[in-house]
Amino acid sequence: MDQRAESFLRLLKIMDELREQCPWDKKQTIESLRHLTIEETFELSDAILKNDLNEVKKELGDLLLHIVFYSRVASETKAFDITDVMNSLSEKLIFRHPHIYGDVKAETDEQVKQNWEQLKQKEKGGNKSVLSGVPNSMPALLKAYRIQEKARAVGFDWEKPEQVYEKVKEELNEFEAEIKKGDIKEAENEFGDILFSLINYARFLGINPEDALENTNKKFIKRFGYMESKVKEKGKQISDCKLEELDKYWNEAKAL
Repeated sequence: MDQRAESFLRLLKIMDELREQCPWDKKQTIESLRHLTIEETFELSDAILKNDLNEVKKELGDLLLHIVFYSRVASETKAFDITDVMNSLSEKLIFRHPHIYGDVKAETDEQVKQNWEQLKQKEKGGNKSVLSGVPNSMPALLKAYRIQEKARAVGFDWEKPEQVYEKVKEELNEFEAEIKKGDIKEAENEFGDILFSLINYARFLGINPEDALENTNKKFIKRFGYMESKVKEKGKQISDCKLEELDKYWNEAKAL
């Protein structure tokens, strides 16, 4: 037997045993697992950003457990089982890769992505919006990025990065105008437009805005930690320090 199949069957057997014998596992429902799955997804994301492949392996295992868990729970009401999940996925992958399993030509990753979105629309019968596949609960920054990718896949996009940057500047000017008017509600709307345009510009440059922002978060945390340690060496709290002193430590941290 293929070692991969053998390992997967072992996991399925363990899941069956846990579901039948473990009080906690017996109690779980599809709804109760949802927030845990979200947590596991973020833990996988953290491991990837750290480039910790051993941790990536463990977190992928946790996510695989959730897939098996959901499938086992659903099988108890005959909604679906793990076989249905895997067959559905295999059929989808074959259908959405006609350049591999059919006679369609796609020589670049951009062509593959465009074909993928068009085929998704065919699966839906062409009745749903191109953007309907973007989850409502997705964090706003990632949602904006996916919205823009989906729009591009059907030909609605800027032609050059320079055009997008001009849009960023236009939105900044509109934001400034609303601030001068003192209209905070409209300023909030314009600020959203600035962020959307910046995400769009990042996409054109091949920058993942989520990764970029997370890198900045980590940089800020590291520098703030350095500043805290320096203040503690003086026997003080940050709230006791003047801004000039904190700026000095901050600049030291930047230079490291």
